[in-house]
Amino acid sequence: MEAYIPIVLMLALGLIAGIVFSSISRWIGPKRPTEEKLSTYESGMEPVKSALERFSVKFYLVAMMFILFDIEIVFMYPWAVMFRELGVAGFIEMMVFIGILLVGYLYILKKGALEWR
Repeated sequence: MEAYIPIVLMLALGLIAGIVFSSISRWIGPKRPTEEKLSTYESGMEPVKSALERFSVKFYLVAMMFILFDIEIVFMYPWAVMFRELGVAGFIEMMVFIGILLVGYLYILKKGALEWR
């Protein structure tokens, strides 16, 4: 158990520092709210809608799909670098991976998640 004491101390110190540093502006910062400071800022233009307006579910679906299909590059780049050393087994594994991604992409197309109506 003695080996875990430094880890617990670091976690406790990090938690305390996080709480103190995020609260310090509330403790010592100026508190002079005005109507202009509390208004929504949109690149120097007058806001057209409320800041509390909900986004369409399509926005989140596209964001998740971007992350999903963007992360595949993280796996493909090292594979491409080591392609010759991996041989046929590495090639087959990557084709299975790409096949799974292709099935997911076809499912997304079938469901119409990429259609903006």
